[in-house]
Amino acid sequence: MEILEQTIISLKPRQRGFHIITQDILKGLAKLKECESGILHLQLLHTSASLTINESADPDVRSDLFAFLSKAVPDGAPYFNHVLEGDDDMTAHILSSLLGVNLSLQVRSGRLILGTWQAIYLGEHRNYGGERQIAALLMGQRKA
Repeated sequence: MEILEQTIISLKPRQRGFHIITQDILKGLAKLKECESGILHLQLLHTSASLTINESADPDVRSDLFAFLSKAVPDGAPYFNHVLEGDDDMTAHILSSLLGVNLSLQVRSGRLILGTWQAIYLGEHRNYGGERQIAALLMGQRKA
């Protein structure tokens, strides 16, 4: 197995919530089509957003996930001390830790292996999160 590509993928600013970013990831990987079999590792370079995989067909999944997590980890909870950047500050850090900032996906024949209804989500947990960066490492064997 060799390193086929190591890059930073920039994501435009998005509103708070869950966003499908699968196409952004694919566009950011110039060497993916050259990979016969391998692993793509993604690491979000932020502590107030997250990466996860979930439903790609019904947008209600994203809004329901956001609604549930907003109740589970409310903004401005009176027991939060870290609120330097606003009521959503500590909330964002907790959600980032709960959902995670890393994903590893298998690659076969130049394509990500995702289930029929699966997509890569960016969880934006700040009201004004700004541009996000993802470090991508593609390791594998080149097509013959």
